[in-house]
Amino acid sequence: MRRGQRPRPESGRKTATAVADIRDEAGSWPVTGSSIEATGRIVTVRTDTVGMPDGAEVRREVVEHPGAVAIVALDDRGRVLLIRQYRHPAAATLWEIPAGLRDVDGEPLIETARRELLEEAGCRATDWAVLADYLPSPGISTERLRVFLARGLTVVPAEQREYVRHNEEAYLTVAWVPLDEVVQGILSGDLHNGVAMVGILSAFAAQAGRFRALRQPDEPEYL
Repeated sequence: MRRGQRPRPESGRKTATAVADIRDEAGSWPVTGSSIEATGRIVTVRTDTVGMPDGAEVRREVVEHPGAVAIVALDDRGRVLLIRQYRHPAAATLWEIPAGLRDVDGEPLIETARRELLEEAGCRATDWAVLADYLPSPGISTERLRVFLARGLTVVPAEQREYVRHNEEAYLTVAWVPLDEVVQGILSGDLHNGVAMVGILSAFAAQAGRFRALRQPDEPEYL
């Protein structure tokens, strides 16, 4: 190689994208038509006709979902609060983290998280941060999840809780499990809830930096 000559990339290999460019980008391709196929209590199914960059058009089914929040509640002993709940579509009873729909118009996400933590787990927290913003199934659903980290926990006595659990929630159970044991349960294939995996693994990674890299709880969503 001559002096000053830049080496060529290996044949057939693409050059890597710079780390600074690894960021999702908001924006929709043109929709030339849309029809509602079904409407349920929580979701609506529609079919969109989407224009491709080459001028072609394709039909895409979309499940409209209000979104949700989820909470990794971590106590001062390094234990995670898990709830065990029956999930009919999965035909399974799963260990999860507290979560709930964004079903109150105009309610800030942090307030939704506080409400869900109290209703599902009977806890309040004084220290909140954002662990992850998560799209569970972007190929078919508009659902988005914000996963919070909650610390500085106190358990509210049962007689002081106003919320009464119904349906599947009436049968849920609560457990406090060391964070590293929950991580091992994910890696071993014993745990399967997607948002629980995202939250637990994010918390496990963030604790190495003592959670200093996390975003503030009122930070807006990018997408």
